[in-house]
Amino acid sequence: MITKKQHEKIKFILSQMTIEEKIGQLQQLGPSLVGAFEVSFEELLDMMFDGRISEAEFHKLMSTAKEDLREEEVRAGKIGSFNGLYGAEKINYLQKIALEESRLGIPLLFGADIIHGMRAVYPIPLAESCAFDEKLWEETAEMSAKEAAASGIHWTFAPMIDVARDARWGRISEGAGEDIYLNCVFARAKVKGFQGDNPAEEDKLLACAKHFIAYGAAESGRDYNTTDMSIQKLHEVYLPPFKAAIDAGLASIMPSFNDVNGVPVTVNNYMLQDVLKEECGFDGLLVSDANAIAECVNHGFAENKKEAAKLAIEAGITVDMSSKIYSSYLKELVDEEKLEKSFIDDAVYKVLKLKMEKGLFESPYQTNTEKEKNTILKAEFREKSKEAALKSMVL
Repeated sequence: MITKKQHEKIKFILSQMTIEEKIGQLQQLGPSLVGAFEVSFEELLDMMFDGRISEAEFHKLMSTAKEDLREEEVRAGKIGSFNGLYGAEKINYLQKIALEESRLGIPLLFGADIIHGMRAVYPIPLAESCAFDEKLWEETAEMSAKEAAASGIHWTFAPMIDVARDARWGRISEGAGEDIYLNCVFARAKVKGFQGDNPAEEDKLLACAKHFIAYGAAESGRDYNTTDMSIQKLHEVYLPPFKAAIDAGLASIMPSFNDVNGVPVTVNNYMLQDVLKEECGFDGLLVSDANAIAECVNHGFAENKKEAAKLAIEAGITVDMSSKIYSSYLKELVDEEKLEKSFIDDAVYKVLKLKMEKGLFESPYQTNTEKEKNTILKAEFREKSKEAALKSMVL
């Protein structure tokens, strides 16, 4: 929750923003190696796969490549958040550019997949769930948050709380398995462990439950595949863990890649508006899975990426992870009067609100290299990792 003063500050910032700056807040990207080679990174991969260069030559080129941190895009206000970037020095460097060199000085949000530990590694969720120990689950999330936060991360794309009953599904390892109640307890513990009572604290993370919804029921266990099920089963089996996470104060949700009954969840108004917002009472930030908006074209639901952008933001997707579809098409859709500006404003409000809830406007530099050095792989984290492993062992 934010205060009335914080709400007014967000409204004031919104009033100062150009449409390009607003759309920038909805764009999440990772660091890039593109531009570090004479050919693109994708072409370099193709060269290795085609046999034009050896794997050893590929790795040699990679080892000397310079990471592109997208500084110019940050200065131009074209990025609101990053994913997959670690390290206090690197993150504070980019944060300084955002605060001091962009026009409005809006802080960046840094997210990452912290699924079962940052540097101290805990059992995978499928294993850890076998401990049947809610306190343990909360403690391992809390310790993961401390390490990740010391490395500059603000936001974790976890917990994964997909009920999964098909062992062929490759991502079954990221959740607590087939039981509804177990997933509910696991979800509640992880949200509490990551966020604590106040996610603005510097050793806490914003949590993001994923993947809403029925991702674990993809047909034949094939990732990204269609899901065909009754509304009753969806409510009785797949929805309860998300409701438990929301009731625990969950900050954000990641909709799933799959379609449900013919409509990709990323653009599914019934799932995101009727079920998630109206029934479950969640009105927080929705971040797409990586490139999921573009996947709506592959699903055959959107004619092209431009239509996918329109459908996604109208359905409630706040942040576009990785696809650059919002930055490519939202302004064009508004200019053509095919999209109401209010959808963009509502989404930007939620991004700024999340940054406010993390305390980034008051404390944008939430770590430093000394804190990172003193936190990573502390003895108590390693001991908890051993305890979790022993408690999780099953025959």
